[in-house]
Amino acid sequence: MAGQNYVAISELHPNASHLRMVGVIIGKTDIRSFPDKKNIGFDRYTFGFTIKDSPDCFINVASWGNEAYINLLSSSFTIGDCDQEKEERYSPTTPSPYRLLMTEAHSRLSLCADMDTVDSLLPLLNLPGKDPRDFYSLGDIVANGQSLNGNVINILAALKSFAEPKQFTTSDGRKGQRLEVKLFDDSVPSFSLVCWDREAIQLIQTLIPRETVLFIADAKIGFDSFRSCMAATVGCKTIITVNPDTKEASLLFNYAKEASKSGALDEDDKPEDVPLDSITDVYTVSQLKLRAQENSDASFGITYSFISKMNLDSDVSKVIRTRCSRCKYLVNEELQSCSNSMCPGREQPVSVTTGFDMLVDITDHTGTLHTCSLKSPVADKTLGCTPEEFARLTDKDQTALKWTFLLERCKIYVKILPSSKMRTGVAATVLSCSMADPGEVKLHMSALLQ
Repeated sequence: MAGQNYVAISELHPNASHLRMVGVIIGKTDIRSFPDKKNIGFDRYTFGFTIKDSPDCFINVASWGNEAYINLLSSSFTIGDCDQEKEERYSPTTPSPYRLLMTEAHSRLSLCADMDTVDSLLPLLNLPGKDPRDFYSLGDIVANGQSLNGNVINILAALKSFAEPKQFTTSDGRKGQRLEVKLFDDSVPSFSLVCWDREAIQLIQTLIPRETVLFIADAKIGFDSFRSCMAATVGCKTIITVNPDTKEASLLFNYAKEASKSGALDEDDKPEDVPLDSITDVYTVSQLKLRAQENSDASFGITYSFISKMNLDSDVSKVIRTRCSRCKYLVNEELQSCSNSMCPGREQPVSVTTGFDMLVDITDHTGTLHTCSLKSPVADKTLGCTPEEFARLTDKDQTALKWTFLLERCKIYVKILPSSKMRTGVAATVLSCSMADPGEVKLHMSALLQ
């Protein structure tokens, strides 16, 4: 490594002072303040970060000073920068038995200008701080259920999506933020990760969904009572490694690309994931479109509209589809195995699910929501028949079934979210569709027109 005056983390010893060190920033916490016991009425400010200078060596740094100094220091660098140069329950676990202390009077931090040193350090960003084989898959977490509640574990998963950060103010007046992230792997199509730390949120927002793999060291697992499922939380001890340089991460990265390309990631949003009785807001079609534009996360609502396009009397293959039950890839039932090269069960006999899988248009007086997904089992209940029964209908009967909906106003529960894949920029899924009660329509439509 360039710069012979630098002290390596592995060479540190107790009570060493006035050291010159160089490393890459792999973790960073938010700024906190505490009352200064020596100066009543004043606060001391602190934040921590973690630097790494070799594949196996990294260490925590605690910075203390007045508000101006700490704010300036924290804003001068971020995760991934190369840096020259609390208590352990607030810092990541490191292999070093020591901790560095930076103070306003005796320390200085600057970004490394030696490009040879920078080039030698940057690859360390892709090496997990924990054993890269020591992790839970999302399937493992789901299978273990609440037995993992409260545990701190490592997770290897791909980034599926993230919402807009939610800002809030605590009861004592402190500002906070929350970001919900969706992860996936070849065992679970969607899993929640929640970030409360500003630095972690900023890191996630720079990443490309469906093209990024994360090794999340020391994530806390808890039970989300609102959604009745397990979820992970990024805390002050968590270190996130982006696109780790490991065999397992490479395999997951390839799976993520194939799953995204095949559309398998769009197949996981099951209607039962959201209780219908929790959806109460009523919208016009134009309002639904606007919500999709304004929110990066999914939105749910009810619309009293007509189904203006439903090609039930077209080719049956456009109404009923067969997919691999493992990866959701479209398959031919005559094949003995799934044709998706990244399917986790490709070497096993193919297991398929067959059901309604079509696109419909929803229209009211404000416009049309095009290409909404209508699938089994929602479609079975809507149409009043199974895919097998539908396939036995004559062309005349299929056309008659279609016009049952094209001429009537329906009460439609719908899920919407922005999508760059859709020509309209909106992906919509029908969660329930039934004939609307005229009195109910009059009540809600008059309220919308006011």
